[in-house]
Amino acid sequence: MRASGKLLLGVLAMWMTGGCANQHADLAIINARVWTGVPENPSAEAVAVCGDRIDVVGTNEAVQARVGPNTTIIDAGGRRVIPGLTDCHTHIIGAGLQLDRLYLRDVAGREEFIAAVGEAAAGRKAGEWVLGGRWSVESWADPQPPAKEWIDPVTGDVPVFLSRMDGHQALANSAALKLAGIDADGPPDPSGGEIERDPATGEPTGILKDDAMDLVSDHIPPISDEQRDAALLRAMAHANRLGITGVHNMSEPEDLAAFVRIRAAGKATVRIRAFVMTEEWQPHYDTVREFDSDDWVTVGGFKGFMDGSLGSRTACMHDPYADAALDEKYPSGLLVAMADPPEKMRNRIIDADRRGFQVVVHAIGDRANTLLLDCYEAATERNGPRDRRHRSEHAQHLAPADIARFAGIGVIASMQPSHKADDARYAERAIGAERCKTSYAYRGLLDAGAEVCFGSDWPVVSVNPFKGIATAVTARSLDGRIWFPEQSMTVEEALRAYTTTATYAGFQEDRVGALEPGKLADLVILDRDPLGIPPDQLGQVAVTHTIVGGRVVWSGEVSLAEGTDGAYKRAGR
Repeated sequence: MRASGKLLLGVLAMWMTGGCANQHADLAIINARVWTGVPENPSAEAVAVCGDRIDVVGTNEAVQARVGPNTTIIDAGGRRVIPGLTDCHTHIIGAGLQLDRLYLRDVAGREEFIAAVGEAAAGRKAGEWVLGGRWSVESWADPQPPAKEWIDPVTGDVPVFLSRMDGHQALANSAALKLAGIDADGPPDPSGGEIERDPATGEPTGILKDDAMDLVSDHIPPISDEQRDAALLRAMAHANRLGITGVHNMSEPEDLAAFVRIRAAGKATVRIRAFVMTEEWQPHYDTVREFDSDDWVTVGGFKGFMDGSLGSRTACMHDPYADAALDEKYPSGLLVAMADPPEKMRNRIIDADRRGFQVVVHAIGDRANTLLLDCYEAATERNGPRDRRHRSEHAQHLAPADIARFAGIGVIASMQPSHKADDARYAERAIGAERCKTSYAYRGLLDAGAEVCFGSDWPVVSVNPFKGIATAVTARSLDGRIWFPEQSMTVEEALRAYTTTATYAGFQEDRVGALEPGKLADLVILDRDPLGIPPDQLGQVAVTHTIVGGRVVWSGEVSLAEGTDGAYKRAGR
């Protein structure tokens, strides 16, 4: 005979009590609909927090019994409470910088693009650059890619370097190309990159792809420690507004010191698991091994790259692009320098794996993923069994035979569902409908037994996790089409990809990711229930409270407008 729900919650509350014996709770959330993320005990009414840990998850009565004269009480009024969300792929300092730079993601066409760049360049001092970008032409009426001739008249001697939305292509004006010594006479394409040129004259168009971008970006003045710290704080605050309490960050080596400074100052509001992103890993082995990790900052291992991106046609595919005539030099995309030839990446991974590091590698094209799985398989064969949790970052386009290999080898698919909303506008034109059937293969991977975690690749797209959930569930593209919905997942599966699986993907599941006693008190209160609303409203879910370590770091009744994330500037410094 089944016990009533109320009785069951009461029984659960007796054992779902943490380690604040003989103390009153510091924070109590009551009258809530709690999704705990714990399969055995998925629901509750209330949560009590003592210090930075969860004390009770259970009934209102059980939590109110922990209330004292100094307890802060939040009456959720029937709202949904979920664990704090972890974004499994960010560039958090770059995102913080982008929040204060030129942002071109929403310009509608060529004229608006030129005007925005001209406005940003106006009044710049000598040596100042116009940076930022995140442009995409795919939704324009005329999707002709930009060229330096567009912006030279409005920028003059001010150097400009503007990345495409995916970060694998950039537009430089003539002033920036001159600083890098790029002209009609050279230099040749670097390994793993391309300087786009007029086929008749050899004149650079201003578009640089993948490793060729470094030719210009190496001339951009480095940011100061103060700028890096300010960007980090700006990004943390923005992420908190959207329910993000933790990130797995693809970090430049210089970022680690900023994380330590903000932690030491007591200003951290987002937990960071960093992966060092550098061309050579071995010189940084000791730094990663000896890093002073705690609940706020850990360094897990290393980030590498196999290939480029679909939008730039540099994702490495088994077969040529359907529109390969756009780039006759690289009809099937390319491997970047650190993976060309693939044995370089295989040997690098085997060595890092032998030393116990977690490895996460960018792989977008189907061939790039095949080669990466080969590398991970070789490391397992060479170094023997252990709990590795290596990852393919993006895992966007998969050969059908590789889907089952993820589970078989134990590789985690770290995916960004908002990229599907973007790429759906042009993917079939790029690779054809057949290969799209196993693109963004959430359902296929889950059904094969693979672990799938979610992130954003912020600042490539918005860090808003509910936009990612909306795409993963509805398969709706930015242009309103429903695109290969057979690869969709349920809302609860998508929530797990941002919570329990996300923290598993970072070896953090014993501390965060679910609401149960003894774990860190990272949780979010929502303005509506993603588990109960129509799927077409998922992208409109907003956060009323974000709590990290028992402290309310964001509180507001603001509902974010569909199609924005409320903080980007069109122009700025």
